Amino acid sequence: MPLRYIGSGPYCYANSLAMVLGAEAPEPAVLEMLTGSPFGMQMADGRTPFFDPPGWNPGIGLDAAVELLGWTCERGTAGTAARARDRLRDTGPARPLLAGPVELGLLSHRPASGTAIGADHFVVVIGADDETVLFHDPQGHPYATIPVDDFLAAWRADSIDYPCEPFTMRTDFRRTAHVDTETALRRSLDAARRWLAARDAGSPGGAAAAAERLAELLETGRLEPWQRDHLVHFAVRVGARRLADAAVLLAGIGRGAAARIAERQARLVGALQYPLVSGDDAAAAGTLRALAPTYAHLADALTTA
Repeated sequence: MPLRYIGSGPYCYANSLAMVLGAEAPEPAVLEMLTGSPFGMQMADGRTPFFDPPGWNPGIGLDAAVELLGWTCERGTAGTAARARDRLRDTGPARPLLAGPVELGLLSHRPASGTAIGADHFVVVIGADDETVLFHDPQGHPYATIPVDDFLAAWRADSIDYPCEPFTMRTDFRRTAHVDTETALRRSLDAARRWLAARDAGSPGGAAAAAERLAELLETGRLEPWQRDHLVHFAVRVGARRLADAAVLLAGIGRGAAARIAERQARLVGALQYPLVSGDDAAAAGTLRALAPTYAHLADALTTA
């Protein structure tokens, strides 16, 4: 059994979903695996590296996790800022609203905010009046407050680069069937296999080709500063965490071979952090080339009972 990682990490939508599901929620690690996020790698728009599947995004993942667990919710958009204000005022601890994506850079309770940076985020709104929104920000800020206008600017999500609508929300979470955690995890494996085989316009060769492409950028000195910042501040951290959690959960449901591959992937993704920070791009490229074939290996292991 892999040693479980416990600590901080950018699990904003999984943590937010755990909050709104309340006492019946499984741990965020389970929710993260149910979203399908650990099972792939992509170069979104051909340029932005993510350690999640081509074509995947958090909205798709949230809907999958809710359904696998036997829950349902109301998902929609407010449409206009005026309607969004009304929906915020209708929230409370017993009527939470999972808001997202929101633009992380415009959430004004965070230091150095005020500029859209294209970073999606998810939070749980638990109250609002005409002036202020009260919410739990799972990235370290319980009971955060900001002016309503600031929250609406972030919630408009104009800068998010995957398909989404302004003021997207999920509310009224309710259980429709009792599904235990092990059953939900087992049922998620079919989707995991599909994600491992996924392709899209940004990553037409799938996960392996995305890893090779990023390695090539490093080897030829063409990795741009913003791409390096994205990797070391977000993508590597969350990618290694997802895979580390998936390894533990796969082992727990008796998928030992798949768990060992996921743990190797977690080690490889985690091992990217130091060379990317220190500028040892050759080492980082070598690690990515070692990572590339493991996606097919994991798909094979998940196919074999």
